[in-house]
Amino acid sequence: MPRFFMTLSYNGRNYVGWQAQPNGTGVQQVLEVSLSTILRREVKITGAGRTDAGVHARRMIAHFDWDGDPFEKTELVHKLNNFLPKDIAVQEIRPVRPDAHARFSAVSRTYSYHLTTHKDPFQHEQTFRIHFNPDMEQMNGLCDVLKEYADFTSFSKLHTDVKTNICRIDQAHWERRGDHYIFTITADRFLRNMVRAITGTLLEAGRGRLDEQGFRRIIEAGDRKMAGDSVPGHALFLEDVAYPGDIWL
Repeated sequence: MPRFFMTLSYNGRNYVGWQAQPNGTGVQQVLEVSLSTILRREVKITGAGRTDAGVHARRMIAHFDWDGDPFEKTELVHKLNNFLPKDIAVQEIRPVRPDAHARFSAVSRTYSYHLTTHKDPFQHEQTFRIHFNPDMEQMNGLCDVLKEYADFTSFSKLHTDVKTNICRIDQAHWERRGDHYIFTITADRFLRNMVRAITGTLLEAGRGRLDEQGFRRIIEAGDRKMAGDSVPGHALFLEDVAYPGDIWL
């Protein structure tokens, strides 16, 4: 059956995450209803991963299968964007190999977390305000330490259904833009709550409360209670999902 990858972005403020929950609407659910209505047949969508409540995506990938009447891809994108709410947008639909999978074929995912020291009524919904100037050198030094490890149990939400807590972190760094601080991290996969827990722990170092030795103890303990508090989800963005070039048709 022909398979298609959909590239989309969304503001997560009004959603309980990618997947629907008993207490609210998920982005996946809205997309499935929209696509099924336009194509006049039930269509199921599989995303590249789950984002938590309030988390945004600049570039999420999802796949769906379709063996009905052919559709014009650009026209379908246009119809979807007219149908979808204003906080979800589709950029592209492309055919892929039938065995390509939005989640399992991905080779890396990149997230960014956005902090500010400035009170801004226009940015508060997508940045987390802190009341100190973090030590960038210390935090970036610990980012290098992160890449030495593979087991990130200490930064994972407890009692998840994953089979392993092993991840490969390819890059992690902080940068400052005026009164904004941005943490960017790329890995082959992420655990539930992992980016927010790492960010909160690195901020402890940015306040002078955590050194390299203490950071290594946290990682090696394999205990979520050892790490810092998770930062709020509203300032987290899924920036990109990367795939091998040979999946595209």
